[in-house]
Amino acid sequence: MTLTMTAKGPEDLLAAVPIVLGFEPEASVVMLTFSGRERLHARVDMPPGRAEDESTVATLLQPALAHDVDKVAFVLYTADSGHARRLSRVLLERFGRAGVEVVDCLRADAGRWYAVGTERPRAPERGTPYDAEGHPFRAQAVLGGLVTLGSRAELEASIAVEPAAAALVEAALPAGRALTAAEVVDVVSRGLANGSAGSPHTVADLLLALRDPVRRDAAWNGMGREAAPLHVRLWSDVVRRAPQSHVADPAALLAFSAWLAGHGALGWCAVDRCLGADPGHRLGLLVSRALEHAVAPSVWEERRPGM
Repeated sequence: MTLTMTAKGPEDLLAAVPIVLGFEPEASVVMLTFSGRERLHARVDMPPGRAEDESTVATLLQPALAHDVDKVAFVLYTADSGHARRLSRVLLERFGRAGVEVVDCLRADAGRWYAVGTERPRAPERGTPYDAEGHPFRAQAVLGGLVTLGSRAELEASIAVEPAAAALVEAALPAGRALTAAEVVDVVSRGLANGSAGSPHTVADLLLALRDPVRRDAAWNGMGREAAPLHVRLWSDVVRRAPQSHVADPAALLAFSAWLAGHGALGWCAVDRCLGADPGHRLGLLVSRALEHAVAPSVWEERRPGM
């Protein structure tokens, strides 16, 4: 579901951030863009100190330039007002030099926002309270079926292994058989409709099939952006039920579908699960690079017809 949010002030920006990320950020620098070939939003960890400020800014500037962005806003989630002011100066200077206008730069902490970097003559020094949960944007998101979690840790937990379910799948693996490519497509099609891959035995057969690159390709080559959210639901179910020895392949498929659906934070969580089980997994590394370089999902749509 695509949600259109028009930010007219700080409260709107602060309400939009957790919706586009999928969780409430902490100790983070968040960039929202308002122009370019494709809408881009990014989150990086708040740098631990002055020495890392330059590299943090460079990490955000690179995708903005790659997408021809000319207007951005930043929200710095930190209690350290001094560091926020220093970092905001670097952000304004580097982005301004590159021809990208910073329309707003805020610091958020403990339910209050503060103006940093950009001019806000009437902004009180003690900060201004805001309520992201009670904002109309959040109601729009809920009606549209978008879920906002309380933290990135909650997002990670949403695809963590479910021990009892994984034990049932692991018990079914010895007697399982790898599905053919056509059977993989059939299981995936039914799973997209049902939101689940099926019984532990079906999941075990699917996991065995995914170990073969040709059959794994059958599960994702036909994926488009419209169906990507359904794939996110399906592969999240498989990842939660997969034993650690077999989680890399479905985690890579979840990472790919999350990237395609525009859920970058979930994509990173899935990449972590994939590469944690298999550091050399080719699809996992491919998605990792796409996320790192802010490759637009539209690139897949452009290339898919010829694949």
